[in-house]
Amino acid sequence: MSILQTLASRSGRLVSLEFGSRDSSKRLVKPRRKSPTPRSRLAILGTVLVLAYGVIGGKLIYYGLHGDPSTSAILPKPSSVASRPDIVDRNGELLATDIRTVSMFAEPIKIVDVDDAVEKLATVFPDLDKRSTYQKLSNRRSHFAWLKRQLSPKQQSEVLKLGIPAIGFRPEVKRFYPGGRTAAHILGYVDIDNHGVSGMEKYLDEQGLSALASTGLTVAGSLEPVKLSVDLRAQNVVHDVVVDALSRYDSKAAGAVILDIHTGEVLAMASAPDFDPNDPNAGGSDGWLNRMSNGTFEMGSTFKTFSMAMALDTGMVKLTDTFDATQPIHMGGFTIHDDAYVPRRWLTVPEIFRYSSNIGTARMVDIIGMDKQREYLQRFGLLTRMHTELPEVKTPSQPRVWKKINSITVSFGHGVATTPLQTAVAGAALVDGGTLIEPTFLPRTAEQANMDAEVVVKPSTSDTIRALFKLNGEEGSGRSADVPGFHVGGKTGTANKVINGRYSHVLSFNAYLAAFPIQAPKYVVLSFCDEPKKGDRGMTFATNNAAPMVADIVKRVAPMLGVQPDFGQNLLVGY
Repeated sequence: MSILQTLASRSGRLVSLEFGSRDSSKRLVKPRRKSPTPRSRLAILGTVLVLAYGVIGGKLIYYGLHGDPSTSAILPKPSSVASRPDIVDRNGELLATDIRTVSMFAEPIKIVDVDDAVEKLATVFPDLDKRSTYQKLSNRRSHFAWLKRQLSPKQQSEVLKLGIPAIGFRPEVKRFYPGGRTAAHILGYVDIDNHGVSGMEKYLDEQGLSALASTGLTVAGSLEPVKLSVDLRAQNVVHDVVVDALSRYDSKAAGAVILDIHTGEVLAMASAPDFDPNDPNAGGSDGWLNRMSNGTFEMGSTFKTFSMAMALDTGMVKLTDTFDATQPIHMGGFTIHDDAYVPRRWLTVPEIFRYSSNIGTARMVDIIGMDKQREYLQRFGLLTRMHTELPEVKTPSQPRVWKKINSITVSFGHGVATTPLQTAVAGAALVDGGTLIEPTFLPRTAEQANMDAEVVVKPSTSDTIRALFKLNGEEGSGRSADVPGFHVGGKTGTANKVINGRYSHVLSFNAYLAAFPIQAPKYVVLSFCDEPKKGDRGMTFATNNAAPMVADIVKRVAPMLGVQPDFGQNLLVGY
């Protein structure tokens, strides 16, 4: 083999050698490459295009079958639509539920004409903040911006008709309250993200609902309805009476509650002004305050019920005792006096209660002493924060340092401010054998209630308080609350309001603590009117507004609750 052949074989190339005569020149010849024809080039290009469009088409088919056309690809599909359980009353009537809705968002980076988009959206949403919306849509670096949360189906349809590019919708849930304002302060409300803000909605979150939802474990239909102790029928009545009291008595606020004496269940409770939990911001913040449990007031002469109970329970005062009410009491620069209708003479204990004598009550409490008085008020739960499921509960206020003058004024309801609800709870204990039961907004049997009940006075003391309630309901300031056949008994309270550090002689907080049917009480009702400027017969005392509120409630609610009319007997025979 020649050297050229050897080199050619080593180089791995095909070589053509030509040998001629000595005069012929030697040449290396390389094979020509075949260039592609125009037809083959078109075939290759067509194949690539077919593959590319095939992939795109496949994706479109996949998204069409599995994707949500109303949801942007940049947002994850929500794992759950129903995030809160329904809330129902004791009879299964719906109080709160989740409904499906959508929220509108935009992808600003894809918006073509910001001005045009804003103007079009304003035709659907007249209250649209154009400046804020324009700023959101003008941010070309933004891939996402909320524009409107929780749209109605009609609004969504109108937006779709606008044909604005880069506007989408995300499925969400909205809390809906069929009764509107009816049980607003009991149910509370949720925020835009369906998290409980107040009331039993907040209570549910505090029991682990919010933690459960954050893990994505809540799915539609997975949560059982939450049943409350509330009776929607009674709640409607109480709400109507309370709201009516605002205009009827020209009062700043009003409220009422119905308690089951034997179980501590709250059957109905309302406070006005109130709010619509479907749109809690619509009426301003004034209606958010639940004055029944989260407002404290000097309860006036209703406190004489507790002063009377403690005096009798100690055994230091007897029902037959009499006290001097002929002259005012002067103490530490203060003068304790009675209203004009109270007789200026020695009064028996029942008379002190019936005529609501400040002087007689002060002399009774002075006998038992300040230490015993505070001990009993603590026992009645009137000096400490009440325990119940409702988050909005305010702690009562009392004098920092108790002096004798404080003891005297507290005996007739001035100097200690408590919530109306806890006043009703303490009152229930005094007409139900002397057992204090904490209130609940969840169903509870009498047996369950008695497991945690606390005896605060003797049964004999409770019998006497019940008899005094009946006396006042028949012959005293409670007559305007009586309902034929049900015999409502109780104690009124008209407390002068503190304005700029001084007690006003014009503005008052009026309340009525009542029980029915008084022969064998099943329910306690407490009503109040804050700063009423009107009242029946032209007067503004509790007997002219707070007590008639109770009458309106009882005559409508008693038949609903199955209370049978019973004329009973006189419990004070022999006194």
